[in-house]
Amino acid sequence: MTIKAGDTFPESHFTTPTETGPEPVDSASFFKGRKVALFSVPGAFTPTCSAKHLPSYVDNADALKAKGIDAVACTAVNDAFVMGAWSKANAADGKVTMLADGNGAFAKAVGLEMDGSKFGLGTRGQRFSMIVNDGVVEQLNVEGPGEYKVSSAEYMLGQL
Repeated sequence: MTIKAGDTFPESHFTTPTETGPEPVDSASFFKGRKVALFSVPGAFTPTCSAKHLPSYVDNADALKAKGIDAVACTAVNDAFVMGAWSKANAADGKVTMLADGNGAFAKAVGLEMDGSKFGLGTRGQRFSMIVNDGVVEQLNVEGPGEYKVSSAEYMLGQL
């Protein structure tokens, strides 16, 4: 079953890259008491994700925060090392928290996994964005296959 607006964010475990190495992050602690703009990409260093999706949130992090967002986070079915390198390559450090979903457990828990086998990617998370307010999904924007419209930071700014 796919998550929807009004649902409680599922208990999930991510890994975030830090200067001292990967650190575990549990969703209950991360989302508690704050409003988070979360977006998911099929993969770090992939074309649309690197050219458009991540840059839209890096460029608009301050504007999102000015509209009440406390934190901006990105998730992908990649390990924390790849997510950390991607963050550095895109000047996202300090603007976007990387939440690695290395085994795809989160993507599966929210019913938004996709089969990228045709491209050698295996099971990944779909491209989407959501606003999570104190652990409850307020907005959910899921892209159609191959699209990049409703999950951008610009679209989210229009929803706030």
